[in-house]
Amino acid sequence: MTVLPAQPVVHEVNTRVWLREIGLRAGRPVGLADVPKDVWDEITPAGIDAVWLMGVWERSPGGRAIALDNPALRGAFAEAVPDIGDEDIAGSPYCIRRYEVDAALGGGAGLAVARGELDRRGVGLLLDYVPNHVAPDSPWVTEHPEYFVQGDAEDARRDPAGFLDTGRAVLARGRDPFFPPWPDVVQLNAFAPALRRATAEVLGDIGRVCDGVRCDMAMLLMNDVFARTWGERAGTQPQEEFWPEVVTAVRRQHPHMVFAAEAYWDLEWALQEQGFDFCYDKRLYDRVLNESADSVRAHLRADEQYQRRLVRFLENHDEPRAARTLPPAKERAAAVLIATLPGATLWHEGQFTGRRVHLPVFLDRRPEEPPDPSLRAFHERLLSAVHRSAMRTGRWQLLDSDGWPDNDSGRALVASSWSGEAGRFLTVVNLSEHRAQACVRLPWGELSQGSWELTGLLDTERYERPGAELAADGLYVDLPPWGTHVLSVTASGSSRP
Repeated sequence: MTVLPAQPVVHEVNTRVWLREIGLRAGRPVGLADVPKDVWDEITPAGIDAVWLMGVWERSPGGRAIALDNPALRGAFAEAVPDIGDEDIAGSPYCIRRYEVDAALGGGAGLAVARGELDRRGVGLLLDYVPNHVAPDSPWVTEHPEYFVQGDAEDARRDPAGFLDTGRAVLARGRDPFFPPWPDVVQLNAFAPALRRATAEVLGDIGRVCDGVRCDMAMLLMNDVFARTWGERAGTQPQEEFWPEVVTAVRRQHPHMVFAAEAYWDLEWALQEQGFDFCYDKRLYDRVLNESADSVRAHLRADEQYQRRLVRFLENHDEPRAARTLPPAKERAAAVLIATLPGATLWHEGQFTGRRVHLPVFLDRRPEEPPDPSLRAFHERLLSAVHRSAMRTGRWQLLDSDGWPDNDSGRALVASSWSGEAGRFLTVVNLSEHRAQACVRLPWGELSQGSWELTGLLDTERYERPGAELAADGLYVDLPPWGTHVLSVTASGSSRP
């Protein structure tokens, strides 16, 4: 087992697509046990702490059949891959029949080989868990109808889109409270004691084959959310929340197992309190993409300990590709920002090379897109520099900056620092399409003495500044549109880089 660092950097990989492309290069089918060592090296560049192999579990044939017959889904598939064929549609990785590694990927033995390759590189393995629903052909449907939200024959007759008659019971189709039911899954009952025990058992089994789980739509299982979604159909609300009961049981077996929550609706803090190590930071994603630097800074004023348990990202399999949503210079600036913040960082396979097509997770083939070598080199340099510096082992602080009455362009700057045994580090990002100047107030009182050298971690720039000036006025910064500084700050003549 690989114990992940307190603030891991995670690389998400679409497992079926990735293996298919490796097989095309090799001229033969490739499973997880057959991946060449140099390919493992490609997805674990310096600075990656864990790989999330998305979509390894056995997908539902029944769910796939539903997807093949869904005109809206077929339209989305064809938009992403115009020449898509039925043979390229694997079904949703979140319509899971059983938590067993799909035989087409090499089964459990193949996953064990993959985990060994990652472990040898000091890299952990994350897998999916979907707590809210299972496929309609899951063995639980016939063996344990008590695990599910149930209806009756009248519900199935009146609302066939919302209920499934299995012949043995009428089960609600899976949903969240703001959208119509999903047609290819059935709804588990978070209030059922038997379901909570079964969830802990399955997660205990998963914990034997990986180092952590990313829990899909985790907030749907919270007592108040579940009660609002299902009302009296859910039965009596338990006194204890779903996640504390489940996570506590799993951690008796796997004390170091990491739990990361896909979370929305500003419920991140509540889910952290209920046992999750990390929760998606969708608010930061939205602010970086669509709002001002003022908005980003306001978000980053939250308590540091809370921020250390957020997952920062610019894309993932649910969001559009960053190369599609962000101009190249803005994407680089945003990447520098999230790479140097506290918390976990999530990168998505293909993000480093500039892929633009947002692929539906149902597909195991994507279109060819020319890679951008310079973009990959930039991201690998960024990850390596942050990792090598060990800056994120210290204490993080958001910094203020001062402009002038006739120049408030510095409002576009987001500045922060890390301080600790590894040294002093400063990040400044211009989140605007105009030039920005300001004096950044530095948090280090010792700067008042002597002279100080500021060294770029992503380039060869070096600046020397008198300490009295830095202490009194701050560091004067002048950055072009979407420009960045990532600097180490050392006493002149120091042996530190």
